[in-house]
Amino acid sequence: MAITDWPADERPREKLLARGAAALSDAELLAIFLRVGMRGQSAVDLARTLLARFGTLTRMCGADAHEFAAVPGMGLAKYAQLQAVMELSRRALAETLTEQPLFDSPQVVRDWLRGTLTQTSVYPREVVKLALARNAAAVILAHNHPSGAAEPSTADEMLTRALKEALDLVDVRVLDHFVVPTHGRPVSFAERGLL
Repeated sequence: MAITDWPADERPREKLLARGAAALSDAELLAIFLRVGMRGQSAVDLARTLLARFGTLTRMCGADAHEFAAVPGMGLAKYAQLQAVMELSRRALAETLTEQPLFDSPQVVRDWLRGTLTQTSVYPREVVKLALARNAAAVILAHNHPSGAAEPSTADEMLTRALKEALDLVDVRVLDHFVVPTHGRPVSFAERGLL
């Protein structure tokens, strides 16, 4: 049965418009992307075939052109469309992260810090100046350990206290302070109870 013969509230496109994209299954979302099926298969059937063939959305989206185009009903044009959608999604996510990063857990901050920290000098007056310039109510501090050591040193704890005291004077809270080693996992002062 063609999707156009389905009840309106069960058709993927109409369902998305009425209830939002989150209400759709992976197959229904993929069917909207595919737009049409092929003889004997609706777009939803074809989407289910694709998902069964690759096992997960991640594997399907990461398939090479030859592997993807080998699925009946697919081809290089659909592969190119899928890659374009993936790249648009990556770029949109990158824009969101650079415009308004949401640091709501030590792990999120830890992931963001990998590769973003390049300097080791920390001056309390500069930190306070930056916080005020951005009208910050709270900050998360981070510094690297080029030596590779991940454990916070006594000097790190003293610096944290100095920064916390300086920021307290202007009503800016210190939510966390991370030590970022050259290799390995950044260490959270908050998780260690050092704040």
